[in-house]
Amino acid sequence: RLSCVRNNIWLASCGVFSSGLAVLSSFGLMLFCGVPFGVTVAKAPFLILGVGVDDMFIMIASWEQSSRKKEKSSVKSLLAETYAEAALSVTITTLTDVLAFFIGTWTAFPSVRSFCLYTGAAFVFCYVYTMTFFGAVLVLNHKREQGNRHWLTCMRVEVGIDQAENSCLYNACCIGSCSRQPSQPEGEHPMSIFFKRYYGPFVTNKWIKLLMVLLYGAYLGGSVYGCTQIREGIDLRNLANDDSYVIPYYDDDDKYFSTYGPRVMVIITESVDYWNETVRLGIESCAQNLE
Repeated sequence: RLSCVRNNIWLASCGVFSSGLAVLSSFGLMLFCGVPFGVTVAKAPFLILGVGVDDMFIMIASWEQSSRKKEKSSVKSLLAETYAEAALSVTITTLTDVLAFFIGTWTAFPSVRSFCLYTGAAFVFCYVYTMTFFGAVLVLNHKREQGNRHWLTCMRVEVGIDQAENSCLYNACCIGSCSRQPSQPEGEHPMSIFFKRYYGPFVTNKWIKLLMVLLYGAYLGGSVYGCTQIREGIDLRNLANDDSYVIPYYDDDDKYFSTYGPRVMVIITESVDYWNETVRLGIESCAQNLE
């Protein structure tokens, strides 16, 4: 927003900070519990940031809708209606994410198991901080706007001063608008107007609905066909850079040694007396029989 009062830069920053708190809390808890920290765990903060910012947008949108509906309502009723609108969506998305990652802890790969544990715990903390910390920030930001205070300095913005004597840049940064009515109420967001007036009626048209069903059927059929064609496994070439020496190595290995099958190794798990000639002869005989 171009208004120095209704600008929500600090509100958005606190939403990102809430995701950071969730990452710190989950990582600290898992390290305290002795869960090993693998290199794949370092990618978890990006997932948490995406989900946390999404929850932040849902909370802000619900708050603004409640504010427009009940301009004279108390902060308590506004916050209650915001949670009534947004908490259900945030809770369902968090539950599905946590369930998905905690199911991933059943894998036999330790690195994947630790990644799922760290990320699942971070989702739980992200939900807790969104419902507590970010809700409090919403209330504080609302009180700042009600007091007509600047978004950066929190100093009260004067409304009745003469704007004609100042430049447009000064009015926008220090008063709130280039117009002569800096404190006029803000209308509905253009994105909301687009979905309500244009996109909604468009997708509810009967021919468009039929087209949507046909497109989804084609998409579903293509997805089922793709599942039947997918192959398990991983090509190790895809894990290296294009100019890496690993790629020609695997090319040559596949070209010259693929006919011999996989490598087979024999491991003796017991402690044996290798200095004893009889034991050595027995090991050699076992290897010859295996060959």
